Amino acid sequence: MHPIAAEWFARRTSRWPDWPAEELLEAKGDTRVSVVLPALDEEPTVGEIVTGVRTLGPLVDELIVVDSGSVDRTAEVAAAAGATVHHRDDILPGAGSRPGKGEVLWKALAITKGDILVYVDADLTDFRPHFVTGLLGPLFADPATLMVKAFYDRPLLDVSAAGGGRVTELAARPLLNAHFPQLAGVVQPLAGEYAARRTLLESLPFAAGYGVETGLLIDTFRAHGLDAVAQVDLGQRTHGHQDTAALGRMAATIVHTINARVSPGHALWPTLTQFERHDSAVVPRVTAVSHPDRPPMLTMPGYSGPDPAA
Repeated sequence: MHPIAAEWFARRTSRWPDWPAEELLEAKGDTRVSVVLPALDEEPTVGEIVTGVRTLGPLVDELIVVDSGSVDRTAEVAAAAGATVHHRDDILPGAGSRPGKGEVLWKALAITKGDILVYVDADLTDFRPHFVTGLLGPLFADPATLMVKAFYDRPLLDVSAAGGGRVTELAARPLLNAHFPQLAGVVQPLAGEYAARRTLLESLPFAAGYGVETGLLIDTFRAHGLDAVAQVDLGQRTHGHQDTAALGRMAATIVHTINARVSPGHALWPTLTQFERHDSAVVPRVTAVSHPDRPPMLTMPGYSGPDPAA
């Protein structure tokens, strides 16, 4: 490991029990916290997650689900459990809508009020409230901390439980270690659970789709240094899994996100070709995997941040 990464890992890694909810509530003061769940067809899981977040009471000021175009009852289930639900297409309609996770996380900035945003994936099957409290702890404890990444065991995977998933181990981690070795201490750079200050998030571009976590991590490091980032061990996490072809498309998007930050003038081929068998024939499936970043929210016409009196 790069010596700077090793030193950061030893100093900036904590565990969720280090941040008890009752102590966080005392430290919270007038800081507003928004929990955001990006959701696409997560009817089986989103309600239980919303219910779990609500058990944190006054520690969380608002709970938002941003629906990315679900065709199931995700929106109804989330609203019934107590979340405020927004559809992706209704937020900043003048900017249009794009598919993918990065879009809904970016648009969440326009409709939330929190000084701190906590992102939680909506497909978790074992959500526990410490997934939120663990991420808030380092932000409440140190004003210099701008982003907190989660990591966790994923015991159902065919790789080390404490490592990342297949896309992390086969694509994201090798590329990050090669191009940004100071980030080698980040256990799960693609973790969907993380928290950050609004002032950071609204100043950064948001990469498209599944490249969003990688892009935010790299851009935070470049703009504010490694110590702007901390990480917290949340224990164990289980969630839905995608097939290998879907993971290939995810990996390709992440490759493009990293390349755009390493070699901004060098565009890669924008599509990924995969193959499927239909009856006796093998046919290509071509997917666009390169999309432009959304610009920093601060640059969007009419955006002035949340109303302090709201």
